[in-house]
Amino acid sequence: MTTSVPSSPTAPTSQPESDAQAAGPGSNAQAARPESNAQAAGPGEPVVIGGQLVSTNPVTGAEVGRFPIADADAVAQAVRRARAAQVWWHELGFAGRKKRLLAWRSLMTARLDELIELMHAEGGKTRADALVELAPALSHVAWSARNARRVLRTRRVRGTLVLPEFSASVEYQPYGVIGVIGPWNYPINTPMGSIAYALAAGNAVVFKPSEYTPAVGQWYVDRFAEVVPEHPVLQIVFGLGETGAHLVKSGVDKVAFTGSPRTARKIMAACAETLTPVLIEGGGKDAMIVDVDADLDAAADAAVWGGMTNAGQTCIGIERVYVAAPVYDSFVDKVAARARAVRVGTEPTADIGPITMPAQIEIIRRHIEDALARGARAVVGGSEAVQPPFVHPTVLVDVPEDAAAVREETFGPTLTVTKVDDVEEALRRANASAYGLGGAVFGRRRALRLARQMRSGMVSVNGVLTFAGFSSLPFGGVGESGFGRIHGDDGLREMVRPKAIARRRMRSPLPTTSFTRSPRQVRLIERVVRLVNR
Repeated sequence: MTTSVPSSPTAPTSQPESDAQAAGPGSNAQAARPESNAQAAGPGEPVVIGGQLVSTNPVTGAEVGRFPIADADAVAQAVRRARAAQVWWHELGFAGRKKRLLAWRSLMTARLDELIELMHAEGGKTRADALVELAPALSHVAWSARNARRVLRTRRVRGTLVLPEFSASVEYQPYGVIGVIGPWNYPINTPMGSIAYALAAGNAVVFKPSEYTPAVGQWYVDRFAEVVPEHPVLQIVFGLGETGAHLVKSGVDKVAFTGSPRTARKIMAACAETLTPVLIEGGGKDAMIVDVDADLDAAADAAVWGGMTNAGQTCIGIERVYVAAPVYDSFVDKVAARARAVRVGTEPTADIGPITMPAQIEIIRRHIEDALARGARAVVGGSEAVQPPFVHPTVLVDVPEDAAAVREETFGPTLTVTKVDDVEEALRRANASAYGLGGAVFGRRRALRLARQMRSGMVSVNGVLTFAGFSSLPFGGVGESGFGRIHGDDGLREMVRPKAIARRRMRSPLPTTSFTRSPRQVRLIERVVRLVNR
């Protein structure tokens, strides 16, 4: 089905607070219907029936699959199996792991249509959105497999004149078992940024997918088992937030989490009890800056796609746009025209599909209505854009900076477009967010300087989201967007412990590390210290 785009807003009403993120202990977004209320669940809402998690299509409610809920014992058993499997996997070496990871990538590619159909059935993604997600996901598998040796091989480091009898080297040793908790909005690409790099580095992985997309997670874990049948190197556990809590406390050696900052704090608190390291991606509220010398057609096209691809359910999606005053009116007209042309629905011709998580719809509605109630104008869409399970494109102008649509992560196909006196004001406003994941700058003369000054982990210049298309670039944020990096060299190093080794290669000419040193030798040591530190 494809639905029409609404043109005018209705009177705003207040909406309750809700958590927009998925996957992890303590998150409201993890709550599914218990068995007794299973019949009351709407399309797309996960339900638990007979100890199984039931996944359904967010539009039709058609059942996609049933998956066994993992309790604490089941999670612990998975981690124990993973620990044993990891020894074998690590001993394969870089070449052995590379061969198997590339075979996994090839098998998934050969069955791409099957996976796209599943992503559409479970999450409502359009074919184009699924392909945009799958391209980098598959690339991550290949890149991490091909580059793990270069990045993680043992390397010699320079010695010191104070200890000339020793050589020095650094080894990168896998943690062991990595626990990965994934989101629902990009159920393969986002987890793969941790899973593929962890595997390439020699770790085993226990993966807990979002309860909204368990079938997609099961699919690619099953494909891995086809090419690595010997040991359970990559396992999957299903459930709600409680299962995520079990995984965090199961004795894994590191946790990689994508979700809300609120849930991230709960995970960090649990990990703190055992000093388990964590890698956090906590979402974003990405801004675009449009300078006076920008290509306005390209900037408008990028803003609409960057804000509305995947129905706006993108952590690095553009949600705020700050435009220099001389080009503001022209830019808004171009954005509005493009946003009105976005097709919404489930037909093959649709540009964006439904909102995957039903509870997110009310957050989007609240943000739109709050902005309108406080004097904003909807040049496209508005309150009537919210037509569950769909949300149509909405472009808001004159939105106060302290409105929810500017301060909070909306996660829907909406944009706020704000006029500023100059790009210095745009930069200040862009950086005023508690989030700091990605961003974009359109312009010529000042674009690179502005990109460097944006408070974010990543920026695209005269493009949007393009940094995510490079497996070689690190991905991560600052502030409420989390810490640590996936992808690239940094992503591989996140999955290992560096180990320093100093090895004696001859007798000590100066016994600096022995009480047998004589007064004369102490004087010689002093001379060396002074010499090397002049």
